Amino acid sequence: MKPENTRRDAMKKILAAGAGVALSPISSLASGCSDKPDNLMKGNINHAVCRWTYSFLSLDELCRQAKDIGIKGIDLVGPKEWDVLKKYGLDSSMCNGAEINLVHGFNHTEYHDTLVKNYTEMIPMVAKAGYKNLICFSGNRDGMDDETGLKNSVEGLKKILPLAEKHGVTIQMELLNSRVDHKDYMCDRSAWGIELCKRLQTPHFKLLYDIYHMQIDEGDIMRSIQNNHQYFGHYHTGGNPGRHEIDESQELYYPAIMKAIAATGFKGYVAQEFIPAAADKIASLRKAVQLCDV
Repeated sequence: MKPENTRRDAMKKILAAGAGVALSPISSLASGCSDKPDNLMKGNINHAVCRWTYSFLSLDELCRQAKDIGIKGIDLVGPKEWDVLKKYGLDSSMCNGAEINLVHGFNHTEYHDTLVKNYTEMIPMVAKAGYKNLICFSGNRDGMDDETGLKNSVEGLKKILPLAEKHGVTIQMELLNSRVDHKDYMCDRSAWGIELCKRLQTPHFKLLYDIYHMQIDEGDIMRSIQNNHQYFGHYHTGGNPGRHEIDESQELYYPAIMKAIAATGFKGYVAQEFIPAAADKIASLRKAVQLCDV
């Protein structure tokens, strides 16, 4: 992935697809929010949704729909919008805003000063707001070998992890595929990320296991979860191929994956991060959450 291609660029691509939704009446948006906690969810999975995949809605609209569906948190929301989440009683399930971008991360020492400054400022803010998770990225290889990337990442992360531990915040590095979406990204295999966890030796650093991305780069999703769940602090969904709905149109069977996650005793969040292609995008989100509510 080129440096300019971040989640913001992906958002721009779906704005056009969602423009009709944003500008025309949506029957699902007219529905009222349920006051019933978890909206009859089974309680085995804590459901969230990623903000950027529904960026054609205002955050207020997304929160209203999330509450109605039974979603508990919104992923990838920064401090400027936390007050909106609080208004609806929703968690900022994976905070962002301290990272430089997806390609300039902890694996390159030249970014450490900026990253340490950013995370040192953000970690107390996350804790003060009552949140627990803050995302980070390895960055791209740019010709770097795996071992150098591990050593550099350990060096940089160790400068912020004592503060994270003090404030009860978990720093979570996202696993992204380097085959299709994020060319040259270093943390593109669970084995590399797990080795980083082992070297850091703290429960306040974990991996954000993105099921869509890991299906592309390594597969064997359920076995990975069963064998390595202690290193995974958060999950993202997405249909493969295409990163669209997690329905019968793609190759992953999410009910079985969710059962595997629940069987590990996982108490964190599973966030929907597919780009909705259906005409009724809220109905699509509702269906995905129901599919994952095992």
